[in-house]
Amino acid sequence: MDLFENIKTKHEPLAARMRPRNLDEYIGQEGIIGTGRLLRRAIQADQLTSVIFYGPPGTGKTTLAKVIANHTKSSFQSLNAVLSGIQQIREAISAAEEKRNLYQKKTILFVDEVHRWNKAQQDALLPWVENGTFILIGATTENPFFEVNRALVSRSRVFRLEPLKQDELYKIAWQAIKDKERGYGLYDVSFQAGALEHLVETASGDARSLLNALELAVETTPAKWPPAPGEKIFISMETAEESIQQKVVLYDKDGDYHYDVISAFIKSLRGRDPDGALYWMARMIAAGESPDFIFRRMLISAAEDTGLADPQAITVVESCAAAFDRVGLPEGRFFLTQAALYLSTCPKSNSSLAFFDALSAVEKENEEIPNHLKDGSRDSKQLGHGQGYLYPHSYHNHWVPQQYLPDSLAGRVFYKPSSQGYEDTIRKEVLSRKEAQIADLLNSKNTHTEEALAFSPGDTLKEEWIKRTERNVQDELILIKNHIFEMAAPKRTHRNLIVGADNGLYLWESLRKSPEGLTIGLCYYKSSPGILLEYSKFLEEMERPELYYLETWNEESINSFGDQREQGTKNLK
Repeated sequence: MDLFENIKTKHEPLAARMRPRNLDEYIGQEGIIGTGRLLRRAIQADQLTSVIFYGPPGTGKTTLAKVIANHTKSSFQSLNAVLSGIQQIREAISAAEEKRNLYQKKTILFVDEVHRWNKAQQDALLPWVENGTFILIGATTENPFFEVNRALVSRSRVFRLEPLKQDELYKIAWQAIKDKERGYGLYDVSFQAGALEHLVETASGDARSLLNALELAVETTPAKWPPAPGEKIFISMETAEESIQQKVVLYDKDGDYHYDVISAFIKSLRGRDPDGALYWMARMIAAGESPDFIFRRMLISAAEDTGLADPQAITVVESCAAAFDRVGLPEGRFFLTQAALYLSTCPKSNSSLAFFDALSAVEKENEEIPNHLKDGSRDSKQLGHGQGYLYPHSYHNHWVPQQYLPDSLAGRVFYKPSSQGYEDTIRKEVLSRKEAQIADLLNSKNTHTEEALAFSPGDTLKEEWIKRTERNVQDELILIKNHIFEMAAPKRTHRNLIVGADNGLYLWESLRKSPEGLTIGLCYYKSSPGILLEYSKFLEEMERPELYYLETWNEESINSFGDQREQGTKNLK
């Protein structure tokens, strides 16, 4: 039986009886079907190409297809993807070919819920759309770019239908109340103040839901239906509430709204808006979303968006999830609320995304593990594996500057601690250690790849002496740096020139002391500016130091540096 067969009976639901028959009766979707719009012009000119209507239930997708069916001179066939398969597609193809070959007549094929067809079923239709046997009209509540054959989508125009506005729903309701042929225009229908408004507001943009509720309210108010001639039908607020008891939640656990609502929830957590977080979580729970799914997403947020700004966040969410498992619903909603409120009010840091920078480096580089980081338990004597490794516990504060990256990535910065919460308390120490590592990198000859190609047995006593010396040297360098800056006492707006800035120790301290001023570094080695600039990427561009390599080093070249900088001469790199 044709989906759009024009047989109306008194037993049809109000929503079916009130379907618009032409564009003038169609209410809503002005953005795509309004006066002068492309789709409206195509329908009026009967020059429609393949289209896909995409939107929530009750927004007029099937109704718009019916309007096209009533207007077009082409043959119109319809299939429901839930009730039809390959056999029905073949029958439709055969009928369309016959009409084209015998009568030179085009065929428009409407497929309701087209996303319900599997890939094989959609593929079966594709050749006939391509060769013009069919003009396809597809209707779907799912995103067609994910759920519909890509080739079908590429050959169609996609029109998104939005939930109807309240003023449009009012028009639809009054159209049904006043229509004498299809609606309730022959009856004396009136409403208690606020009753019709309640139906409209609760329908949430769904015209079908509104008309179903209106039908229930009107036809159950009299003692019998149809009522006696002249009988008044008064819809009270109580009747309206009973007719549409639960607000329609536009949420499908397998569809777009599932992902849109969880996206709104996570973004509210990230944006530290507890009200938004509670609203979107309540919307999910009201729609029957699994609490396990919500907790999983909060665990991800605790690591991705909160991270080390509050390391306890992941523990709080995990504890709330465990408590929920013990208690269950409805009281378990308190644990969902506690976790959501904690995440939406705690400090935020996305520094864990540093992993993806490291992953990108892995994909681009395939570097050998440095010798001193290799396992020394097997080949230390023959190949020198593990030799040169500095055991941190043998050093002051259980730390020593040492490179832990491959040679080509030495000095690369992945982790950039934020200034939020707990992470702010470790930020200075993390950055200071990195500065010392870079200084060690620039001062050490052991970063050259050729050093790993040869090995000679070491002198144990000599190595122990070097460790003690290195520890003392590091301590001495820090003391000297601190003393120099105490004497210089740079102000926050001072302009500081660091001569011999290669190891970075004085450069970073200058940036800390004069954040609103300017720090310029002159480097001895060509490679130094590049390494130092890589490290300074964690700073805003305007906060970074200016770095130069000076080819000629003498008193005259340093004194004339200012003029060279202004002129941008070739000696400054």
